[in-house]
Amino acid sequence: MTGNLFAVSDLHVSYAENRTVVDGLRPETPDDWLIVAGDVGEKVADIERTLAELRGRFAAVIWAPGNHELWTHPSDPVTLRGVARYEALVQVCRDLGVLTPEDDFAVWPGPGGPVAVVPLFQLYDYSFRAPGTSTKEESLSRAYAAGVVCTDEMLLHPDPFPDRESWCADRLARTRRRLDALDPALSTVLVSHWPLVREPTDVLWHPEFAQWCGTELTADWHVRYRAVVAVYGHLHIPRTTHYDGVRFEEVSLGYPREWKRRGVPPRPMRRILPDAGAGRA
Repeated sequence: MTGNLFAVSDLHVSYAENRTVVDGLRPETPDDWLIVAGDVGEKVADIERTLAELRGRFAAVIWAPGNHELWTHPSDPVTLRGVARYEALVQVCRDLGVLTPEDDFAVWPGPGGPVAVVPLFQLYDYSFRAPGTSTKEESLSRAYAAGVVCTDEMLLHPDPFPDRESWCADRLARTRRRLDALDPALSTVLVSHWPLVREPTDVLWHPEFAQWCGTELTADWHVRYRAVVAVYGHLHIPRTTHYDGVRFEEVSLGYPREWKRRGVPPRPMRRILPDAGAGRA
C-alpha cells in the first residue's frame, strides 16, 4: 500500500473562514488516511457534516474528541451532557464509518507501518497546575484572578461523574486496559486532543491555562506504548517537538485570528507517516 497518514485538529468550523479551509482539505492519493484530533466544532450537526465530508474524501478517518465537541453549547439543539454526549458523538461517527476511541484500533499498513493508530480520550485532571500552586483549588483561584478561565468550566459537564477529574480517571483506566492489551511488538501513533506531556504547555502566553490541557498520568505513555509519533492539538501552536526521542506533532488549525497572523494561507494537514520531519504536508 502507498499513501499518507495525515492529521489535523481544531478545525473550529463555526467560523466561516475555517469552513473554507476545511473545504480545501484533500488527499494526495486514494490510500490517504486522515486523523482528526478534536475540536471540529461545538454543534453536533456541524461535527457530523464536517466528518461526513472528510470521510467522503479519505480512505479512512480517525477521530478523537476535543473539549469543544463535549460542550453542551446553548446554541446546540442537542442538549446531551457529559458521557451521554460523548456516546452520541461516537454513534454519529460509527454511522459515518469514522473510527473513534471506542472502536478497534486500525493498523496503518502504508509507509512507516505497520503501526496501530490509537485515538485517545483522556480529558484532564487539573494536575498541570498554575506555577506556584499545589492544589486544584489554588490553581483555579489563580486562573480566575488572572482572568484566564477555560470555557469548559461553564459548558463541559461531566455527568454522571461528580467532576471532570473523576471522568478523566475513568477514561484513563479504560484506555490503559486497551493499550496494555496491544501486541507488544506493534508500534503506535497515539492521537489525543490534549498533549500527553506537560512540556508543550511551557510556551503558553498564559501558564494558568495549562490546567485544562492534560494530566500528569499520561507523561510516560509515549514511551510505554511504543509511540513512533504522538499527535495532539488544543494549544493552537502547530509545531514539531521531541520528548524522550519520540516525535510530537501539534496539528491544530486554530481560530482565524490566530492563523491569519502568520501571513500565509493555512495548510493545516500535517503528514504523520511517512515521516516528513518538521515540514508541513
